[in-house]
Amino acid sequence: MTDRSRPDLDDDTVAALGKLSESLETVEQARGLLYGFHQLTGKADLLLQDAVARFRDAGHTELADDLERDLVGRNVIADRWTFQVVEDYDAHYWTTFRAFDERARSTLSDGDRHVLEARMKQGERTSGHPRHEAGPALDD
Repeated sequence: MTDRSRPDLDDDTVAALGKLSESLETVEQARGLLYGFHQLTGKADLLLQDAVARFRDAGHTELADDLERDLVGRNVIADRWTFQVVEDYDAHYWTTFRAFDERARSTLSDGDRHVLEARMKQGERTSGHPRHEAGPALDD
């Protein structure tokens, strides 16, 4: 189908697909923040190791030993480093969320994404006006 606004779908279905899409986009943002958390925590641990070495070089061996033993390489949550948190999130939440989004789109809109936004574009564009085209030309 060339019209991604899907006039064949009822408004309630389009609204539900739009809300699911918005929800998935929010999950994608959260996932990005989680990866940022993972990277920043790893960077902090490397910086901490540098601090430990500097304390040791400055003669503060007891503090360096305590930091190295109790904080360097420490689990950020029970039994997990950040890569394990990321992996669990991906395996048990993000993947499942994406699968349901795919299921809803495959079942209800022939896989079309952003149907709600396509409808919004149809309603807001000025037909025939430059830069207000319905979409890129499709090959037949």
